Amino acid sequence: MNKKLLCVIIVSMVLILGLAKNKNRCLIIAHRGASFDAPENTVAAIKLAWQMKSPASECDIHLSKDNKIMVMHDANTIRTTGVAMMIKDADSADLRKLDAGSFKAEKYKGEKVPYLEEFIETLTPAKKLFVEIKCGPEVLPYLEKVINDSGKRKQIVIIGFNWDVVSQAKKVFADIPVYWLVYSGQDDNKQWIPYSEDLIAKAKADSLDGLNVHYGALTADFVQKAHQAGLKIFVWTVDDRQDVEKMRSFAVDGITTNKPNLYIQNH
Repeated sequence: MNKKLLCVIIVSMVLILGLAKNKNRCLIIAHRGASFDAPENTVAAIKLAWQMKSPASECDIHLSKDNKIMVMHDANTIRTTGVAMMIKDADSADLRKLDAGSFKAEKYKGEKVPYLEEFIETLTPAKKLFVEIKCGPEVLPYLEKVINDSGKRKQIVIIGFNWDVVSQAKKVFADIPVYWLVYSGQDDNKQWIPYSEDLIAKAKADSLDGLNVHYGALTADFVQKAHQAGLKIFVWTVDDRQDVEKMRSFAVDGITTNKPNLYIQNH
């Protein structure tokens, strides 16, 4: 066999094997628990995610008036409970009286607005919990206590859109992965606006561990540049199988999805 041809074959095999390895390393993260099938951000949802063999789950947090960390996406409880309360202005005891399950299905009636502690308690040793901070940096000292008291510090990941929050979080949690959530949006022609490499530089300069971006505008080149800078790239929220495979081909480090069971069973 021609030596040049042999070299080409070997290099091609190495690249293919490397890509397969990267795809297999891709972490599947249940978005707000298994939220396609169960009420988002409830204990029922995260338990279902674990039953579906999801290796990780994501949740959203706010700080209540009495400084308890509550799991909910919105600042106001109206969408998922039918009762309007601003979490920052409500005591946790009152928030716990709300029904956070019936909006999804009658069988989930009575699901409470969880404390973050309840979510962390469901973690078995191999599982990860991505905690998205939806409020301001005032939550950080309370979050630090909850994480420290849990004994599961190594299983926690922190994410957030607010730059000041994630930047301060990394200073508090130097040993915990912190990722900056980013959305580029679309232009007037409904075309995705490419992610700027300045995002990589900014995250790197503040010692963040990576970026967590909307998958729509992502390119393989951006992932490669982030990896070269020592950063990880996660994507959200991907529910289509073709999009999942596309993200895997980019060698992203993790994919957040409402349907973890669809993408775990074959990988």
